[in-house]
Amino acid sequence: MSGPSTYEPKSGFTRWLDARLPVVRLGWDSFVDFPTPRNLNYWYTFGGILSVCLVIQIVTGIVLAMHYVPHIDYAFDSVERIDRDVNFGWLLRNIHANGASMFFLAVYLHIFRGLYYGSYKAPRELLWILGVVIYLLMMAAAFMGYVLPWGQMSYWGAMVITNLFGALPLVGGPVTEWLWGGFSVGNATLNRFFSLHYLIPFLIAGVVALHIWALHVPGNNNPTGLNVKTKNDTLPFHPYYTAKDGFAIVVFLVIFAFFVFYWPDALGHADNYIEANALVTPAHIVPEWYLLPFYAILRAVPDKLGGVILMFGAIAVLFVLPWLDTSKVRSMRYRPLGRWFFGFFAIACLGLGWAGQALPDDPVPVLGAIGMDFLLLGRLLTLYYFAYFLVILPVLGFIEKPTPRPASIEDSVLGTGKKTDTGGTASSPPAAAPAE
Repeated sequence: MSGPSTYEPKSGFTRWLDARLPVVRLGWDSFVDFPTPRNLNYWYTFGGILSVCLVIQIVTGIVLAMHYVPHIDYAFDSVERIDRDVNFGWLLRNIHANGASMFFLAVYLHIFRGLYYGSYKAPRELLWILGVVIYLLMMAAAFMGYVLPWGQMSYWGAMVITNLFGALPLVGGPVTEWLWGGFSVGNATLNRFFSLHYLIPFLIAGVVALHIWALHVPGNNNPTGLNVKTKNDTLPFHPYYTAKDGFAIVVFLVIFAFFVFYWPDALGHADNYIEANALVTPAHIVPEWYLLPFYAILRAVPDKLGGVILMFGAIAVLFVLPWLDTSKVRSMRYRPLGRWFFGFFAIACLGLGWAGQALPDDPVPVLGAIGMDFLLLGRLLTLYYFAYFLVILPVLGFIEKPTPRPASIEDSVLGTGKKTDTGGTASSPPAAAPAE
């Protein structure tokens, strides 16, 4: 918690405004004088990076929507016209298309940082859940946006994914027909996806506001996972973390700009530059790279309904993660076994993405000599993905012996050598100090 407000209006207008709508006070307390753990590293800058990504996507999306035609006879041509005839249309489209990939890259790093440092543990369960909701909305917006260019991969991707809902008992058929707006993917489908794709980013912005609110109640987690005990454990957010976040954002934008100006089509699929044709099926239908791990999980089960359940279950398990991890220690820095299993989990997620982009029957390089194809690899990695959440984390809390932790955040920064015992509760802050 930030404690009592330190904002003092300096002029007659700000005093008048503060008495009626204390919006300046809110900004001051939330983004200027907010006490922030002094040991945050650059992994904690992705919250600010993601905020910039969201603004970029909304602004460019609004402008692109002014020129896009959501009709199956004109959608593909309207995208080509944006590239060729609209002033700076090529730039806006490249920013928006690559911005989706940059958004997901940042959010994956943000999620893995939260997993490693235990940012989902009490009292931040709701903060984590809101983050997973944002991730789900991002996936929905990205999928619907991928359909809008109405290329081959857009059309057939929409056909494959919407048909998955048909596997659900009782509700599958009606949901699929509602998404289609009829009995097949067509013009009504494109209109629905355009409308929802335009709406969802604003929903994301609303949930982000709740996410930030939920963050400012208990305060930031930190790499040690320790609670804030004294004022020496914190620094004001400005200028220390505004400068740090600002530098990280600039570096991220340089990488972003490299893709926009020098490699704009690297993260897309070549087939999507061919106009949609319902009579010609692409040789290999795949989603964008950021959805490939879930595509591999979907293919891991031969039964269609089982694959759909497993794919949605891969996200649903994140909602209950705060209650699956039984360890009393937040940060993996002090969990030697946990670090190993987390490393294997990160490799498994990358491997699922690799398996998702390949043909199921293709042999895995090197491992193909022992009969390993990408379908089998996807199944093994899917097994580990769920075992990590449902078996490994619950069991580790009982068998793992954490290493000694610093006595406070200040000690971890100054390296005084003071240590606490390895037990301790990660979720109960001191009575006289705000939670970390």
